[in-house]
Amino acid sequence: MQAKRLNFSVQERGRVLLVPVHEVIYLRAEQKYVSLRTKSREYLIEESLVSIEEEMKERFVRVHRNALVARAAILGVEKGVLQDAEDGEKGQEAWQVILRDVAERLPISRRQWAVIKALVK
Repeated sequence: MQAKRLNFSVQERGRVLLVPVHEVIYLRAEQKYVSLRTKSREYLIEESLVSIEEEMKERFVRVHRNALVARAAILGVEKGVLQDAEDGEKGQEAWQVILRDVAERLPISRRQWAVIKALVK
């Protein structure tokens, strides 16, 4: 059995930073990078959401095809108007996940709604 990873490696301005996995609130795919959000800031990493999800499925849950959220960071869900959605979804009303320590709300896809709904019951 492989040891659980404790950190994400982030390359930034000629140095490598270690971001503890337990500090990550969510990961979101954006073009060829994944943005990793902590309470204090955002980082870019070059890993795929699929590989992170497979490796850390007990810690992160998929809320949308482009986003994984730390289970421990989910405070609840709310229906709201999507502000920073893609694919023409912006301005539509949809369920969003409410997260601990950050103001952003991430959309929940219809496909993932049952999973997220079960987590917040």
